[in-house]
Amino acid sequence: MLIGSGLHRSGAKREEILGAARALFLREGYADAGMEFVARAAGVSTATLYAYFPSKADLFKAIVMETIRDAAAPVREAARVRGDARARLTALALAYATFLSRPDARAMFRMVTAERRRFEDVADYLLQTARAELGGAAIAVIDDLRAAGELRTEKPSWAASQLMGMLDHPTLLLGLAAGDDLLPSRPLAEIVADAVETFMARYAA
Repeated sequence: MLIGSGLHRSGAKREEILGAARALFLREGYADAGMEFVARAAGVSTATLYAYFPSKADLFKAIVMETIRDAAAPVREAARVRGDARARLTALALAYATFLSRPDARAMFRMVTAERRRFEDVADYLLQTARAELGGAAIAVIDDLRAAGELRTEKPSWAASQLMGMLDHPTLLLGLAAGDDLLPSRPLAEIVADAVETFMARYAA
């Protein structure tokens, strides 16, 4: 019982540290977010911080990996929505567009890009995770709809890239170019509806 309680406290403390460090890194950038500032923000000693994360690089990698994985969860959930092709694609596309419109997601992409030379493995992980978690969800839905006879495509991965590409520009790229907090001029639901309609015109059986 005591061991379990200790593990729970240890896990909770780790999450507190990650949350404080994530906010600090996204606000200040990697170079300016020193470990002493992270410890202060998390309310722990530097010794405790280093016990959980031996270096700032280790802390940075954990933040990137867990943030992207957690942020992609709604897209994975949307891939499980049932209905016809338009309903399933709309649910998926809306979850994806919402994810890319989040200031923290944009800031994370920006920070990893800025630190790519220093953390090439983290940047590669981000790309692979985005491809697996986001692109994989879209491919799975399109493959299901193709098997059900609702879509016609020989390359579900290409079709998925085209659908997601129509959402990248007005959401993620807009934010990266103009500011993490900037929202698209049109409602996300409208952007998604146009993308799905264009997709269906190309691929509907």
